[in-house]
Amino acid sequence: MSMMSTMMTVMRKELRDLSRDRRTLLLTLLFGPLLYPLLILGMGKLAESRVRIQIEQPLQIPTIGAENAPNLVRFLAAQGLNTTPAPKDLAEAIRSQEIDVALRISPDFGKDWADGKPALVEVIRDSTRRAAEVPSARLQAALATYNGQVGALRLMARGVDAQVARPLDVATQDMASAEAKRGMMLSMLLPVLLTLTSFIGGAYLVMDATAGERERQSLEPLLATPGSRSAIVSGKIAAACVVGFASLLLTLIAFKASAQIAPGNVGRQLNMNIGSMLQMLLVMVPMLLIGTSLLTFLSAAAKSMKEAQSHMTWLVLLPMLPGYALMAYPVKSELWQYAVPFLSQNQMLLKVIRHEVISPTIWAVYLGASLGLAAVLWFAAVRRYHNERLAISG
Repeated sequence: MSMMSTMMTVMRKELRDLSRDRRTLLLTLLFGPLLYPLLILGMGKLAESRVRIQIEQPLQIPTIGAENAPNLVRFLAAQGLNTTPAPKDLAEAIRSQEIDVALRISPDFGKDWADGKPALVEVIRDSTRRAAEVPSARLQAALATYNGQVGALRLMARGVDAQVARPLDVATQDMASAEAKRGMMLSMLLPVLLTLTSFIGGAYLVMDATAGERERQSLEPLLATPGSRSAIVSGKIAAACVVGFASLLLTLIAFKASAQIAPGNVGRQLNMNIGSMLQMLLVMVPMLLIGTSLLTFLSAAAKSMKEAQSHMTWLVLLPMLPGYALMAYPVKSELWQYAVPFLSQNQMLLKVIRHEVISPTIWAVYLGASLGLAAVLWFAAVRRYHNERLAISG
């Protein structure tokens, strides 16, 4: 029996065994691909609804010393920011999130105003509370507008052109493409999710086909067959790759379908075209091979499913490390990054999401490094299967 024939036979056997456990098969193929887009869409919709309500609806701003600046109070009310009496313990009210933002107007506001001096107003907030971001931004923007308008009027009253106090007229030009702007939400969510899905998408099949068979004492008869152990290992890895690829494809389809039915800005940001989806699949194929080969290597040495599953604690962290590192220390894209596992997948997916052109050199470095690592892990798994103690259970 040839190596290819043996590999295909083992692959069909593992997929057939998985198909018999329909509950596990459904959880493997449908739970993640369907759950993740629904969760992300739900969270995005809630966040969009919260921001829209906080931007459009009038806000109550607890204020200390509102009587010191009646004109300012009326201006804020015209902006939808209505001042209300502040609680006695303002600091505790903010800490307990009873209020998001408050305003304190100095007792000397009227005197300083009459003297033409800067009159003190203080915005009180907790910068670590995300719920307070929009109310705080609205209040600070209104105060900045009032400050600019009154300053210009004071100059005009003194016969001075208000533009004299504005030596620069600053403009900005955003060079980001429309596709890159729409992909901002995808760039925060999809790289880690796809990398994780491809890396451990076939985890259950790998662990069951190695540690599970060893625990059930069915591994020794398989290794006693005339087929080479390289073909047996390759068949198990191929079967796990099929499951992982199916899970990855369903995840992308679920995102595409969810974006089509999602209303508003969330749907536009999550939408992907077919070309981008195909590029993402190509980027993730090496990660499928890396993940399944590594899991095969680790699970082959485990004496039970429980021992094999213990590796998942640290394995699920690996795809997340580049994302966390880039959040803490953003770096510019350089060629060497496409040779670093997990970081390279993150950078490649970001390019696809932003609709940037990926040069042949980048593809060559990425595929060469990723497939090379997969080959090393595959070889290590094969060598571990040549260990005669592998078939000994217990």
